[in-house]
Amino acid sequence: MEQHVIIDQTRRWVQEVVVKFNFCPFARPEVEAQRVRYCVVPEQDRLSQLEALNHELLTLQEQSAIATTLLIVPNGVEGFYDFLDLLDQANELLELQGFAGEFQLAHFHPDYCFADAKQSDPENYTNRSPYPVLHLLREHMMEEALEQFEHPEKIPERNIEYCRRRGAEYFAQQLATITAGKG
Repeated sequence: MEQHVIIDQTRRWVQEVVVKFNFCPFARPEVEAQRVRYCVVPEQDRLSQLEALNHELLTLQEQSAIATTLLIVPNGVEGFYDFLDLLDQANELLELQGFAGEFQLAHFHPDYCFADAKQSDPENYTNRSPYPVLHLLREHMMEEALEQFEHPEKIPERNIEYCRRRGAEYFAQQLATITAGKG
């Protein structure tokens, strides 16, 4: 699949799921200000994926106009456990390269499943995306955003409750519509 299609579908997911359902209350201002960078890593080998991550971290360091980057990894980590291995290595890279404390990673995957959840549980849709994604966040921006909310620790609970009310079929259909390119 072409990179621009992958980016378009991921952008639609951010707008039509993450922002629309307010899964991340900090996302809307950055999306509206067009301060979100979308990058695709087409390679499926782990070294290339980690090199792309390192490049994006350096880009964020150099370009303060970019608030956050969604690093989309459509190849080589289709399986959720393979993706979790990449995430572990990505977090190690953050430490080794001295980015810890400056950046942190959030993560999304089409087959995301929380540790204590069943695969079919609607709560997993809070972190399900059209493609595997490493979300690079500036820690200081997260801290500032969290200060704006009275109980930020309740955001995940609220999202899970919302997903359970709507049901897994509803969110599966949302993702299917986005990846089919239909509006």
